[in-house]
Amino acid sequence: MPSSESSVGSFLRQLSHRDPWSSSKRWSKKQPPEKTLSQMEGLNLHENGMVLRKRVMVVVDSSTRAKHAMMWALTHVANKGDLLTLLQIIPPSTSRGALVTSGDRTSHLANSLGSLCKACRPEVEVEALVIQGPKVSTVISQVKKLEASVLVLGQKKPSPLSCLFQSSSEEFVEQCIKHADCLTLAVRKQSRSVGGYLISTRWQKNFWLLA
Repeated sequence: MPSSESSVGSFLRQLSHRDPWSSSKRWSKKQPPEKTLSQMEGLNLHENGMVLRKRVMVVVDSSTRAKHAMMWALTHVANKGDLLTLLQIIPPSTSRGALVTSGDRTSHLANSLGSLCKACRPEVEVEALVIQGPKVSTVISQVKKLEASVLVLGQKKPSPLSCLFQSSSEEFVEQCIKHADCLTLAVRKQSRSVGGYLISTRWQKNFWLLA
């Protein structure tokens, strides 16, 4: 029976403007990226037999589903030497005072999540970006600007009425999957009794991954 790591790798292989307000922080370990194919996991990018470093972008916020997606990306997609970018978006605000207060809280959350990722996997470089703007267009523009290889999103459990209309979070995920210029994965953690994750991409919906 194939291991969960090989299943993840097999599944994944199938598959410019100035910001009005932004902040960033990066955690790194001064160590050359691993170049040996046999020691890499998850999604690998290759050129002439060499493994290239990739940027994995995760949209984060204070929700549990976003944290689950972040940890899944950290453990299942990011490899040694890769760059994990945590992107948190502040909605457009007309009040400068409200923007400063919101920005402070958001920066603290993004930095805390970045520190957690770095503590869990010090061999992965981590950066946290906090940007103000419309959510979908900001994600799409940052994917293009930073040349992300993979975008990971937290996916909410659909409501009973989702067959009639989409919630704002469902529409956000759908728009990112459709328009982001990279492989985009929406991740939802299953209950403990079921286990694993449901993964959605542009080509496949709710693919069950036991990992």
